[in-house]
Amino acid sequence: MFTGLIDDVGTITDITETPAGLQFRITTRYTDLDEGESIAINGACMTVYQHGPGWFTVAAVATTLGRTAMGAWRAGHRVNLERALRAGDRLGGHFVQGHVDGVASVEQVRQAGDARLVDLALPEGLPELMVQHGSVAVDGVSLTVNDLPAPRKLQLSLIDFTLRHTTLGDLAPGDQVHVEADMLGKYVQRLLRA
Repeated sequence: MFTGLIDDVGTITDITETPAGLQFRITTRYTDLDEGESIAINGACMTVYQHGPGWFTVAAVATTLGRTAMGAWRAGHRVNLERALRAGDRLGGHFVQGHVDGVASVEQVRQAGDARLVDLALPEGLPELMVQHGSVAVDGVSLTVNDLPAPRKLQLSLIDFTLRHTTLGDLAPGDQVHVEADMLGKYVQRLLRA
């Protein structure tokens, strides 16, 4: 379980093909990781495989690669990092499971006063889980849905702090981002279908 409050931006330094998928080596400011620890990488919950001072590795299996944008990542790619929530931690974002529900495409990025507006084209199955001014995690960052300007469209309004402390400040049209809908919305949808 995570909060969507990014506490480090890491960089992929090496990618290795394995029989099961891909292994990523990531640099970080973390120096006290444990083998088997859960860590969200751009919102995808992964398991620390190996680690050392300022670096760790994770393995992405075929299922993960099929549900995320990780297969397109290259060395030098920056990623949002968040360690798992501990009992007693502050919950400043919202409950984020680290389960990517879909990959959205950035359609437009523009400045509007002191905010940067980012329009996303959502994949099938996600628009009905979005609520204006509700919670959403984009590349692991806890955000508020600013607007739903059209079917299958989601608009974010990013503040300067978010732009400076996450990878979202680098977004450009055509980029792919991980989207996790609010957990409560998914449970309500499932109950209503029954």
